[in-house]
Amino acid sequence: MRLAVLSDIHGNLAALEAVLADLSAAGGADATWCLGDLAAFGPRPTECIRRIRSLAETDEGKRFKVIGGNTDRYLVTGERLKTPAAKDEESLRALSAIWQARDSALNWATAQLSWDDYEYLKKINHQELSKSIPGYGTVIGYHAIPGNDEAILAPDTPDEEARDFLLDREGRLAIGGHTHLQMDRTLKGWHVVNVGSIGMPFDQPGSAAYGLFTFDGDSLTVDLRRVPFDIEAVIADLNAVGYPAVNWTAARLRPKVG
Repeated sequence: MRLAVLSDIHGNLAALEAVLADLSAAGGADATWCLGDLAAFGPRPTECIRRIRSLAETDEGKRFKVIGGNTDRYLVTGERLKTPAAKDEESLRALSAIWQARDSALNWATAQLSWDDYEYLKKINHQELSKSIPGYGTVIGYHAIPGNDEAILAPDTPDEEARDFLLDREGRLAIGGHTHLQMDRTLKGWHVVNVGSIGMPFDQPGSAAYGLFTFDGDSLTVDLRRVPFDIEAVIADLNAVGYPAVNWTAARLRPKVG
């Protein structure tokens, strides 16, 4: 049995199509999960929502399942990610600039949504996934951590804290996204994997990330895959569609210098 897991598309249709083509070339999957953050911060929010929705609706969600992420929730509710308060005037000015760019990007994405798009994002919010794999056990899927779509479970999260995030769930394999960093680690009682980001990977910019999980009885093979996409073409598309925070998003797409 093979499970494909996608996450954090962020309105980057070019990267999404590259991943779907790679998945097809790799032989496809028996089931596919999408762990949210479909639309915000990229040039093609509605196209990404509708592409994922069409895949999920092909077989009425039996093989392709979708949940929402924190930025999908922001587009539905107008909420924003909480950040620490400024410590001085200089940090206040920096924080104000970040909020202005971030909020203009989110407001722009919301303005692109049709009512059907909005209703779809509302439906997939606050969801998790679970599947029992014969011979292996239970696999769970979530956006950030179970029960919270904003918390951080990262490669350097202490083991005890990471185990606490999973304390109220039962299973063997836990799969998430949100951090835009791929991860494969073993905790007491859990195998924990982050499949990374399709549309805005932080660990390898320009390389859309996703995961393939192959189950053979009690054994599991994890294939954390990378697919190249053209960063500059995506940034040009941001300009072409009138996206209001091109520099803010471009800085998160391009490799860091120095």
